[in-house]
Amino acid sequence: MPDLSSFQSQVNIGQRLKELRQQQSLSLEQAAALCQVSKPMLSQIERGSSIPTITTLWKIATGLKTPLSYFLHSPKAEFTLASLDPASMITAENEKMKAWALFPYDPVRSHETFFIEFEPHCHHHSPPHAKGVEEYILPIQGSLTIILNDQPIVLQENQALRFSADQNHTYLNDSDKPCTVYNMIFYPG
Repeated sequence: MPDLSSFQSQVNIGQRLKELRQQQSLSLEQAAALCQVSKPMLSQIERGSSIPTITTLWKIATGLKTPLSYFLHSPKAEFTLASLDPASMITAENEKMKAWALFPYDPVRSHETFFIEFEPHCHHHSPPHAKGVEEYILPIQGSLTIILNDQPIVLQENQALRFSADQNHTYLNDSDKPCTVYNMIFYPG
């Protein structure tokens, strides 16, 4: 059962989804077709009665051509000290993958930054992002395998990977230890 902070995050995601859909003059049916998410699911998210998984949120963001962190928006400030706010946590793979938006999408900078935890034996497949999107993965603890075009690339601590994210990509923690990474996503200007 989600706690109050999760509920608040859920309501904000729904509000942001509805605002974006209306800005683009899309009906629920049109948005559902673009996002490949059912109309009832979009409606439940907008009303705050359903919490989307990270996979569903990626489908929505990709379909509506907006960064994922748009839905996890935080107020602007002169400077930002980021921390792992439970209200901004999203999960996937039965909570084996947890992600926090440290720096949500900023249209001036055209990027967003996440802190992600992959539990042991977590496999997460990500569908292609919009054309021209790049991801940077920087492991902090443990090792992580990224599969791009059927090619596995093993990342260790103190290494980094940059890749075109407009292709299928899979994150794989096959070890018995957790892996934590910073994930920066850059959008074409």
